[in-house]
Amino acid sequence: MQPFLTSKLPNTGVSIFTVMSVLSAEHDAINLGQGTPDFEISELLIELVNKAMKEGHNQYTHRNGLLSLRETIAGKINFLYNNNVDPATEITVTPGATYAIYTALTTVLKPGDEVIVFEPAYDSYVPNIKINGAVPVLIQLEYPDYKIDWNIVKEKISPATKIILLNSPNNPTGRVLDKNDIQELRKIVDGTDIFIVSDEVYEHIIFDGNQHESILKYPDLFERSFVVFSFGKVYQCTGWKIGYCVAPDQLMKEFLKVHQYNCFCCNTPIQYALSNFLDKKEEYLQLGAFFQAKRDHFKNLMSATKFKPISSYGSYFQLYSYSELSNENELNFAKKLTREAGVATIPVSAFYQNGKENKVLRFCFAKKEQTLNEAVKRLLLFQQKEDYPM
Repeated sequence: MQPFLTSKLPNTGVSIFTVMSVLSAEHDAINLGQGTPDFEISELLIELVNKAMKEGHNQYTHRNGLLSLRETIAGKINFLYNNNVDPATEITVTPGATYAIYTALTTVLKPGDEVIVFEPAYDSYVPNIKINGAVPVLIQLEYPDYKIDWNIVKEKISPATKIILLNSPNNPTGRVLDKNDIQELRKIVDGTDIFIVSDEVYEHIIFDGNQHESILKYPDLFERSFVVFSFGKVYQCTGWKIGYCVAPDQLMKEFLKVHQYNCFCCNTPIQYALSNFLDKKEEYLQLGAFFQAKRDHFKNLMSATKFKPISSYGSYFQLYSYSELSNENELNFAKKLTREAGVATIPVSAFYQNGKENKVLRFCFAKKEQTLNEAVKRLLLFQQKEDYPM
């Protein structure tokens, strides 16, 4: 007789990204839902991985990551954020940023602890908290600006608050933290035992002259933080699943206790390649302008439709309201677009635990120009077929 398994995540189903990607493939749709670029990554980076493999760098490396890569990461952090992190003890290379976030949460949380989470939120956050027996304290950001109301944060802080979970630039909204946000955060955590987990995977994809306010820039915040980054988002190699976490020595020691038994080390030849490629500053410094041009091109195309843009200041996503097109709920309308227009998106309601509806979809514009052109062409044809007013 098969034993009965009690689910640790009884209310968690298949990820919306999987649902929409499967539907997209089924209907041969253009997938603007999943955050996957459709253009090639650097040929030099591929050559460096191939070179590392041919030179025999195919076995385990250090559990923290290849030292030369950690040293290069430390140099980048110093260059960007004026923080002299110790590459030997304060950086760990991980199999992707989502893994690093899970590991940071697992390092800190005990049953009954509370974590402040801002919604709409990346879909891994809440399950990661619940599986550790902790409690997500959800704060909904007000549509359409999605700014943090720090007075509400103060009200939600309790003796059980253990972590504030941040994401800037934010997925899915494209909102970024500014200096005022940082000052409010500093005041809230000062003198407390609250930790910060900061998801900064889109650190370089910032638009309109804004600056990325990394937690690494602020020593008083960094001393209580796990800060997470992604090479996949920087070099458009999302399938490589490689990122890193930065934390003070004492916090990283505890992080490593969890990490070493889940993933002894990450892909060795890729680390050798990245340790050489990361020194090419222009590769990441140009990302803001590169993706802003794509955002603006897509926005110009979409102006011919009845979709209305909601400002994106970072990441490679933009939200669009469809309230002038349909009264259907977000999931149904997203599925309809996939089946009938041949364009897949993500309903923003999926980023809320209660499925909050604002008639908003998330579009990924990290695509070739011709892909975006064809997607909007299909949306216009759909509008015409449905007799929506133009």
